[in-house]
Amino acid sequence: METAALHVLVIEDEQPIRRFLRASLTDAGYRVSEATSGTEGLRTAASQPPDLIVLDLGLPDIDGQEIIQRLREWYSAPIIVLSARDQEAQKVLALDHGADDYIAKPFGVGELLARLRVATRHANSLITDNQIVRIGELEIEISARRIRIRGSEVHLTPIEYKLLLTMVKHAGKVLTHRYLLREVWGPQDSQENHYLRVFVAGLRRKLEIDPARPRYILTEQGVGYRFASE
Repeated sequence: METAALHVLVIEDEQPIRRFLRASLTDAGYRVSEATSGTEGLRTAASQPPDLIVLDLGLPDIDGQEIIQRLREWYSAPIIVLSARDQEAQKVLALDHGADDYIAKPFGVGELLARLRVATRHANSLITDNQIVRIGELEIEISARRIRIRGSEVHLTPIEYKLLLTMVKHAGKVLTHRYLLREVWGPQDSQENHYLRVFVAGLRRKLEIDPARPRYILTEQGVGYRFASE
C-alpha cells in the first residue's frame, strides 16, 4: 500500500525560485502547491492545510513575519522560511515567531530536502518522561535523569540537564538564544546570552569528543543552536 505524498505549500513571489522548488520537491516525491503572495498563501493554507510550508520572507503584499504569526494562530505543522544570507535579524525574528527552520538563498536541492526531512521528523516525534532517547553515541534515560555518552555515565548540573533536554526535545530544529534562555532560565533572563554560552561550552566539554568541532550541539551563527537529530 502506497503512502500518500506529503503536501508542501510554497509561498514565493519569484517565479524562478518557485519553478526550482516545484521541480525539486516533485522529483523527491512531494505534492506541491504554490502561492505568489502572502494573501494567496494564507487562503490556500486555510483551504488545503499542507504538511509543510516553505515561505519567502520578502513577499510583495504581507510581511513574512506577519504571515508566520497569523499561521501560528491555528497551524502547527512545520514552516521553513527562505531568507537572504545577510538577514540574520530576520531569521531570528522568524524563528521566535514560530518558524521551524530557515534556508539561506541561494540554496541547493540537498540542503532543501534535508531541512524538510528534519522538520517532518521533528513534527512527528514526541519525547515522553519514561523514554530513552538515543542520538549517535548519546543516550538519555529521561525518567532517571541519566546521561551516557559512548557508554560512560556523565554527571550534569540541573541547569545543564534542563538545557540539554530542551535541545534534545527539539533535535534538528534551530532554537534561538532568546528561546533557550526563556525555557531554561525564565523570561527575566531572556537577554543574558552569556549564560547560554557558558553552559553550552560546559555541555560540549562533557559530551563532545572535540568541543571545538561539535558533533551534537551545533552553532547557528548569530541565531542560536541546533541539536543534531541523528
